[in-house]
Amino acid sequence: MKVLVFYRPDSEDARPVEEFVRNLQRQHDVDDRHLAVYDVDSREGAAMATLYDIMAHPAFLVVGDDGAYVKGWTNGSVPMMDEIVSYTFTF
Repeated sequence: MKVLVFYRPDSEDARPVEEFVRNLQRQHDVDDRHLAVYDVDSREGAAMATLYDIMAHPAFLVVGDDGAYVKGWTNGSVPMMDEIVSYTFTF
């Protein structure tokens, strides 16, 4: 499983998202194999957001190793860290 994070680094939502990602990496030892952070204003970020039909930011997705959608939080709020970690390491 992999966690995909979509956000705008120059927005008011940037700080909570960046803190969430830092804490996820530090507290739960989530590495780059299980986490990808995308700037939706970049070419790669826009392409990935389009692929998963992301319209609101920030957005957090859990996808399988094949890229298939598993769970998403796209309401613009930061999800509970334990919930994301449970998806990342249980499947």
